[in-house]
Order: sequence, then structure tokens, then C-alpha cells
Amino acid sequence: MASARRLLRPPVLGLAAAFFFPAAAAAQTPTLAERIEACGACHGVDGNSPMEKIPSLAGQPELFIANQLILMREGVRPVEAMTPFVKDLKDDTVVALARHYAALQPKPSGEAADPALAARGAEIGKTKRCDSCHLPTLAGSAQIPRIGKQRIDYLIHSLKQFRDSPHPGADTIMSGAVAGLSDADLAALAHYAAAR
Repeated sequence: MASARRLLRPPVLGLAAAFFFPAAAAAQTPTLAERIEACGACHGVDGNSPMEKIPSLAGQPELFIANQLILMREGVRPVEAMTPFVKDLKDDTVVALARHYAALQPKPSGEAADPALAARGAEIGKTKRCDSCHLPTLAGSAQIPRIGKQRIDYLIHSLKQFRDSPHPGADTIMSGAVAGLSDADLAALAHYAAAR
């Protein structure tokens, strides 16, 4: 009987610990590889997004990615779909994820960039001096994102958000840059950037 009690004790204590300390009973913290695999479901296994309105992360500046993850984690830039992925991110994991995606090669999304729209976007881009922040290659730098080879649908969506509904954590310089531009202008800018 005593040996039977000894055999029952560890599972009972385990159940009690799970009841009183649910966080301790939760699944282990995902590894970096597991997090990258989860990210790949939407952002692409190589960091180049196959999904509509989901940004490609490949080749984004490391500091930009790290900043965006921290802004999302802290609730300054609320992105509902990202909340479960970023809520418990530790700083060292943020840095590792940013380093991983920054090192990947950006590729065109496969969306057909319209040459006429891209040419018009290039003219608007000159007027708005897009290259002064995003660089002439549109590869971005430091805290400025790469917009070259980005998804067209994502760029249009983002540009409209900057123009129509600036939100906490958003870049006010971008809101000012696109103020007054029409939907057609924003589409032209998106085709121009995606074609670079």
C-alpha cells in the first residue's frame, strides 16, 4: 500500500502544480527554430510572403524588424494577428528573429507590376523624395523599411493606412508624405516599389 501511495504522489503533485501554477504547466517556450517556422506560415518560409496583404520580411533592416516586434509586443503598434506571437517575446529572441530575417534574400512577390503604373510611381516617388529615407534602391536602412520587392497589395494597404488612419506607433513622417495622394497615386507608388 505504501508503495502504491509513492507511485501516486508525483502525478498528484503534478496536477496540483498545474492547477495552482498554470503558467508553469504551459508548453515550453518555443525555440527560435519553432518561432521561425510559425512566422513562415504567413511571411513565407524564406521570408518572402505568399499571402495577400502580409509583408515580406526577407532583407528588411535588422533594426527595423526588431523595433516593429517590440512595438507590437508592447501594444504600441497593435496588430491583432501578431499578438499571440509577440506577447511573450524576450529581447534576445527579438534580436535573433530580426537578424535571421535581415539576412534572407528578398524576392519579387510574383504579383504583376504594371510598367505604366511603376513609371508613374517613380515620378511621384521623386516628388515625394522616397529615396531620401528608403535609399535609391528602396532597400531601407536602420529604422526605415525595405519597400523594394515588397508585396504590391501590402504596400497599397499600408500607404492607405498612413494616409487615412494614422495610429499610435505609426510613422508620422510617412503620414505627411502621402497626405493628399489619391488611391491611384498610392497604387502607382506600390507598383514602382515592388518592381525595384
